[in-house]
Amino acid sequence: MIEQLGVAIRREPLGTDGGGLCIIQGKRVLFVDTAADLATQRAVCLSLLAQTPEFDNMFARPDIRSAVEAVRAAGGSND
Repeated sequence: MIEQLGVAIRREPLGTDGGGLCIIQGKRVLFVDTAADLATQRAVCLSLLAQTPEFDNMFARPDIRSAVEAVRAAGGSND
């Protein structure tokens, strides 16, 4: 789903911080920290979706949409 938004995903060991979005040569890249636990990895992905307006126009499973809305209600990040 994240890749459908034009965001590349890279999985790298980053020291358990979770990762985050960056721009590399004009392209959005989401780094997912493989050293982080799954809950932290999930939070990074949900935070990205919550901050991406294009997500609203995509089909998403109800559980994912609900989780994104919960992140938005909490202020936009789920760190």
